[in-house]
Parts: sequence; C-alpha cells; structure tokens
Amino acid sequence: MKLTDKHTLYASYLGYITQAIINNLPPLLFVTFQTQFDIPLSKISALITMNFVIQIIVDLISAKYVDKIGYRPSIVAAHVFAVLGLVSLGTLPYLIDPFTGIVIAMFLNAIGGGLTEVLISPIVESLPGDEKAAAMSVLHSFYCWGHMAVVILSTVYFVTVGTEHWQFLPFLWALLPFFNAFLYAFVPMHVLVAEEDKIPLSKLFSAKIFWLLFFLMLCAGASEQAMSQWSSYFAERGLGVSKTIGDLLGPCAFALLMGLSRLIYGKLGSRMNVRRFIVISSVLCIAAYLLTVFAPHPILSLIGCGICGFSVGIFWPGVFTTAAATYPAGGTAMFALLALAGDVGCGGGPGLVGVVSGAARDGFSAIKAVIPAGAETELKVGMLVAVIFPVGMLAGMALLKKMTAKKR
Repeated sequence: MKLTDKHTLYASYLGYITQAIINNLPPLLFVTFQTQFDIPLSKISALITMNFVIQIIVDLISAKYVDKIGYRPSIVAAHVFAVLGLVSLGTLPYLIDPFTGIVIAMFLNAIGGGLTEVLISPIVESLPGDEKAAAMSVLHSFYCWGHMAVVILSTVYFVTVGTEHWQFLPFLWALLPFFNAFLYAFVPMHVLVAEEDKIPLSKLFSAKIFWLLFFLMLCAGASEQAMSQWSSYFAERGLGVSKTIGDLLGPCAFALLMGLSRLIYGKLGSRMNVRRFIVISSVLCIAAYLLTVFAPHPILSLIGCGICGFSVGIFWPGVFTTAAATYPAGGTAMFALLALAGDVGCGGGPGLVGVVSGAARDGFSAIKAVIPAGAETELKVGMLVAVIFPVGMLAGMALLKKMTAKKR
C-alpha cells in the first residue's frame, strides 16, 4: 500500500493522542501515588511542573536544531521517548525509590511530549490544501479525544483489573506510540518553509506582536491545564466520590467539551473569525473559573470545570493559526517558540494552583471565608488565583487588535 499525505495526517492525529497519554495518564494516578507510595501533595505538584519544564527545554532546543535534523527522525524519536517513559512509569517505582522512579519516567515522557508538540503542527501546516485554520483545530481536537480515551479506557481498566494493578496500564498505552513511530518512519513529509525564505529569529524577537502572541500562548496553556490537571483530584476530594466517578465527571467531561469546541471551529472555521471566537471564549473561561470556585455545591463546581473545557478549546490552535497568518514564513522555529510559551503556561498554571492551595491550608483565611467550605476549599483558592490567565488572554486579544489596527 502506498502511503499518502492522508496517512501523514492520520499519524499526526495519533501523535496528539500520544501527547494526551503523556500529559493525562499520570494525573489519574495522583491519588494512587499518594496512598500507595505516601507521596505528599507538594511533590505531586512538582511532578506536574517538572513535566512541562522539561518540555519547555525541549521546545527551546528544537527551535534551533529540528530543521537541521529533519522532521522524520525527530518525530520518530519523540515516540520512542514516549514508549520508554510509559514503560518506565510501570516498572521503576517498584525497582528504585518510588518518587525517583516516577520522576525518571515523566522525564522521558516530557522529552517525547516536547518534541511532539513542536513538530506535529508544522508537519500538518506543511501539507497541501486550504483551510489551514480549520485543519489545525481538527488536529488539536484529537488531543481532547485522546484525553477522553485515556480517562474512559483507564477507568475501565481500574474497574475490571483493579487500581492496585495500575502498573500494567502504562504498558498498554505504550503500544500506540510504538505503532505510530513506525508509521511516521514511512509517511510522506513536506518542508513548511524553504530555508532561504524563513524569517530569522532575530527579526521575530524584535517584533512586539510576536511577543504578544508568545504571551497569549502562555495564557492559553495555563488556562487549560490549571483546571484540567486538577479536575480528577478536585472531583474525588470535593464530591467524596469513587475514583471511577471522579475521573468521568472531572477530566473526561473537560476533554469532551474542549474537543467539541475545537471540532465546531474545525467544521465552521471558514465562516467564523478566530480572534472573535478567542475573545468570546476568554469571557466564558473567566465565568467558568468563578463558577468552579464560588458555586455553593460541588456538582455546580464540576459543571464549571466542564464549561472551562469548552472555553479553552480554541485557545491553543487559535493562537497557532493567528501566528501562522501573521508570520507565514515563521517556520518550525516559530512553532517551537510558541509551543515553549504554551508549555510554560501548562507547567506554571497547575503548578501555581498547587503552590497556592498548599499555602492556603495554613493561611488565606480572608479568601477562604468567601469560598464555600468543603474538602476542596484550599484547591479552590488556588483556582481563584489562576483566573488571572483567562483574564490575561482577554487583555492580550484586546491589545493584539489595537496593535494590528495600528500596523495597518
């Protein structure tokens, strides 16, 4: 069978599902890590931050070297690292110090995740065809479907096999990147921008609009992950429900609505203004955070989590699309730098929630006094602080409109 550009697109869909596995399987195990290995919440928070810090470093290195190495060897290597990380997650905690083993596994996963995030968008952007914005949104929706698959299939595993046998689950998820590494080794690859046509990084760095786009990507990643990474823990502790129900009500609902948002734009993108969509979504995201924090009942807070998922759906692909339209000759380096900004937000957002929540246990009495009491009150304090990210998104879009109007 002859492999075509469609197979490249299919491999890219699977690549984003791999990214979803890397980012969302460990959070489903946070409570298990706490109970089985006696790992405190502060160290759990550090795991989230470390994952994205490593991805940031990979993003930074990729901006300089990926074009020289080439798309194919780089994306295959990304999937190999993902396989090694997932296999390590199921083995190393039982062979060495549990926390150290988890750190090593997430380190390997983060390398794979960083390369994947940098490469897949320009690979798809380089494919022939129109409607790039819609294609990008559909592509990013597969991260959401992958997130849902991780939650639902992992939940089925926990119910049928048992949470006490969690260590075998990463082996099963490792099969997908293992297969996709072979697929990427043979599908067609295109060059996004010819070497002589690329915008030099020095020119990008001197452009105020680029740094505003960088800031928007940071807010996009933080707005998404500050809620997503803690939704499972929030559901379990806040509602006092089982892990099964908590995962379905928390991260699964978040991913479903985020995917629907991206799919809607993917299908209707040619008739919609992406910047207007981002502004409306920013307002909705602020409302979702406030509902999650101040709702008098945990069920309403979970509804807020779900609404947040829908609102952040357009942020990441929308900013990518805006950047590609603003700097069509930006090349892989531009995508790498924007991915770096997104990963800074992805690590900083949930990390800030974790740090503030830990501090709220002993202080912040004035803030806690206006938040409904419950097992998750400290976490709500952290989420209240995290509302600065969608607010930053809204302010950034207003400034972008002003700057582009002035440029014209």
